Amino acid sequence: MKRNVFFISDGTAITAETIGRTLLSQFESDDFEQTTIPFVRTLDKLSPVIELINRAAEEGLRPLVFSTLTDRNLSIKLKKSNSLVLDLFNVFINPLEAELGTHSTHIAGRTHGIIDKNIYDKRMEAMNFTLTHDDGASVQQLKNAQIILIGVSRSGKTPVCVFLAMQFGMRAANYPLTDDDIGSARLPKILHAHREKLYGLIIDPDRLQQIRQKRKADSTYASIRQCRNEIHDIEEMYQFERIPYLDVTDSSVEEIASKIIQDKGLKR
Repeated sequence: MKRNVFFISDGTAITAETIGRTLLSQFESDDFEQTTIPFVRTLDKLSPVIELINRAAEEGLRPLVFSTLTDRNLSIKLKKSNSLVLDLFNVFINPLEAELGTHSTHIAGRTHGIIDKNIYDKRMEAMNFTLTHDDGASVQQLKNAQIILIGVSRSGKTPVCVFLAMQFGMRAANYPLTDDDIGSARLPKILHAHREKLYGLIIDPDRLQQIRQKRKADSTYASIRQCRNEIHDIEEMYQFERIPYLDVTDSSVEEIASKIIQDKGLKR
């Protein structure tokens, strides 16, 4: 029987989801039925949520509730439900208040809301830059990029760039390397002036073939021979040109982005 898990917040619930799922990932069981309920800011909104939790408890195992409610009265009410409530804010807020000698604001939505307009604008500008400099577009403006990812087609450049823009407000561009580019083991001329911003991605040829098969099944582009040749040649080019690079085969977008930031000494 699956155990119900609720992520409840007076904001977007992204923090509750992130911490909750991180904790649950440490358990091998995947028997969890997950429900996310954001923007619970009044008792009228909380009451039906508590009813839902109690009903789930009656029908099965005691639910788990990951909460980032900032309103203490709502938190107290939630803890009376028939569930294990993990109050993620109070776990950390109370000792922080004691250490800092001051009270927290208890304002809802500060993590993912528009608290600092300058930071928000920077993130949106970075996102616009990344989208207009995807897949080798607008190469004349690469000088304005903070990081330029290079690699063969379908090696994961675009999702990593989007994550860097959205999460960190970085102007991330990417440039696809073709057979013509990598066959000579030399960087394309267009990239020479931006060498210090380059970071290469490689991927296992078998995994690359699986990805390409979904796009162009049974084509030369998706053949294992083509994939092996491209990865072999591009790795030689990275080494010859002394471009830092990363094997992304078994890494998540978040892991790849963090490694790039660390390797390039970028400010998060």
